[in-house]
Amino acid sequence: MPAFLNPAAAEFWVAAGLVIFLAIVIFVAKAPRAIAGALDAQAAKIQSDLDEAARIRDEAQKLLAELQAERETAERQAKDMLAAAQEQVRLYEADAKAKLEESLARRQKLTEQRIQVAEAQAESEVRAAAAELAAQMAEQVLAQRLSGAKSDPLIDKAIGQMAGKLQ
Repeated sequence: MPAFLNPAAAEFWVAAGLVIFLAIVIFVAKAPRAIAGALDAQAAKIQSDLDEAARIRDEAQKLLAELQAERETAERQAKDMLAAAQEQVRLYEADAKAKLEESLARRQKLTEQRIQVAEAQAESEVRAAAAELAAQMAEQVLAQRLSGAKSDPLIDKAIGQMAGKLQ
């Protein structure tokens, strides 16, 4: 058996030490690179996650700003609409008030006209009644005066027509 394969020989231990040393050197030479590569990959992943988070945050801030602007616009529009509606109500109220006053004035005028017509009608009725009463009184007075004498048919006819003409 060769001497470097015999564990009792010093050459074996020198060969084993050399193999272990070369393994350590190879491992140490490749391990930092592997560790550095793994760390670099982890750092790149973290950086990409941070970049994505920053992008998402920027988008969220833009969306928030847009929503706030839309809300402000909607509030402004609502205030404008409310003011316009209040102004419209004031206009309708003024218009309704004017129409009501106009209607009341027309009704008052119509009522006054009806009162005037009723007064005129009542006055004419009173005149007619007074004329009829005067005619009756005149007829009675004439009848009493002429009762002593024979009555004339023309006078009687004229007295009867007088009541109709006075109305």
